[in-house]
Amino acid sequence: MWRLLCWATVALQLFCHLGPATAAAVPRHMNHTGGNTGIIAPKVFIISMFEPESEAWKTSMVESGTGNLNDSKIDVPGLSMLYPQVLCTADKSVCQLTAGEGEINAAASVMALVLSDKFDLRQTYFVNGGIAGVNPKYSTLGGVALSRYVIQVALQYELDAREKPDNFSTGYFGYGTKGPNEYPTTIYGTEVFEVNEALRDAAYGFAQKAELSDSTAVAEYRAKYKEAGSEYAAATGLPNVVRCDTATSDVYYSGTLLSEAFETATKVWTNETGKYCMSAQEDNAVLEVLVRGAIQGLVDFSRVVVMRTGSDFDRPPPNVTAYQHLLEDQNGFPTAVANLGKAGVEIVQGILQGWEQTFQKGIKPTNYIGDIFGSLGGQPDFGPGSQTNGTGYAAAPVQRRAHMRTRGHGGASVVRRRI
Repeated sequence: MWRLLCWATVALQLFCHLGPATAAAVPRHMNHTGGNTGIIAPKVFIISMFEPESEAWKTSMVESGTGNLNDSKIDVPGLSMLYPQVLCTADKSVCQLTAGEGEINAAASVMALVLSDKFDLRQTYFVNGGIAGVNPKYSTLGGVALSRYVIQVALQYELDAREKPDNFSTGYFGYGTKGPNEYPTTIYGTEVFEVNEALRDAAYGFAQKAELSDSTAVAEYRAKYKEAGSEYAAATGLPNVVRCDTATSDVYYSGTLLSEAFETATKVWTNETGKYCMSAQEDNAVLEVLVRGAIQGLVDFSRVVVMRTGSDFDRPPPNVTAYQHLLEDQNGFPTAVANLGKAGVEIVQGILQGWEQTFQKGIKPTNYIGDIFGSLGGQPDFGPGSQTNGTGYAAAPVQRRAHMRTRGHGGASVVRRRI
């Protein structure tokens, strides 16, 4: 009986938060200055993955005079056991969540935040920022990337490379396909997300103001890529800010073959638009939660920034094996975390300083935003097209949504797991 009552309570809480998709969002009073309503409505919410990243943000916030994230600490049920509190500045205009590493931790923590009745996130800008592996074709150690696409590249069939057919370029190939470099026909919904390109470009402009860190040790390792010639020219340069895209995989991979396979998957899955330059473990998980929150009117998906900084190259320089490269200290970690904070705080300041004039009302997207299903409305410019005929799930009648689940996506099953 006790268990039944517990589950009933949980179900009631979820219903109160979610309700039917056509219902209005949970009523919450706006409070962008942390006033007396008791509900916090930050202008910016920083999402970090683990402590070194969160500390870099804290340091840059204080050094820039933007605020101290340790001024206010809020317990939120459901956050990581390691990071059970949301941190905010004194006026609560900026808050930070440390989600925990990997897709499961990230999804669980961000969902707990979105469903918390302690926050009103409907006008909040989310800066999802962390360190990453970096593609030497596009950036370098300590380099900063602002992304339009995030791609769940490991969501594929996998054969051990020693057992793959001779005509396969890789052991990875999309669900529902017969080989590499084909678009998946079995769709889970989290394969690709696209964020607001106009906001990404605004964030890029802010981040370029940062004085990025560098070190002699970092310069020594990136110099090893000079032998590769022009293909890896970006790897040999100083840290800078670029616009390119992020691959998500819980597997920490290293080597040219895997990196090129996921680079190709990025191109195929974004209809040749995406450029894979950073590899991370959490971004698709975070964005899936924010899409679901946006369907319910709890967040605004047009207010999402994805930023990563390069801590290690995803593939080795000439004359170094993938295994040696994985184990060797590339010395990029301290520079990456420092530049995460330095570039990130410029974005935070840009939003705060431009709040009244620009950011309160929002930057209207000029591109499609959302997931591969078209869950928020509009037609994805990648994949087999909207599952809702462009209306989005919130606008689709319950009967229509049930029919979508039954028929599958674009004629292919969304649940079939085997070829």
